[in-house]
Amino acid sequence: MGFLIRLATTAVALWVTTLIVPGVEVTGRSGYDTAFTLLIVALIFGVINAVLKPLIKVVGCVFYLVTLGLFALVVNALLFLLTDWVAGVLKLPFHVNGFWAAFWGAIVMAVATWLISVIVPDSTDRR
Repeated sequence: MGFLIRLATTAVALWVTTLIVPGVEVTGRSGYDTAFTLLIVALIFGVINAVLKPLIKVVGCVFYLVTLGLFALVVNALLFLLTDWVAGVLKLPFHVNGFWAAFWGAIVMAVATWLISVIVPDSTDRR
């Protein structure tokens, strides 16, 4: 159940990102098509972050230390661009127009996901 809540949280955060950040867009033909695309792109984004981000942190730990963690913003933007590329390969109507759209999109995604998870904690967050 926690997986579905995290997937829905990421999809809603992605939708918020498409509303706020120019250059991040979902061009579905209908509301259902857009919702389905957001869910699939959220799944892609989650898999990419789960697989690649720990590897990048290990390999690039010196860059994280030297830049006091600011390198993470660049990494998040590149992972967001990778999500766009995978969505393009799968012919999903999700587009990120360049690095800066990915940069701001990744920041908005992180903040929106955090805010939503504060409001709707998943079942694994027992306090």
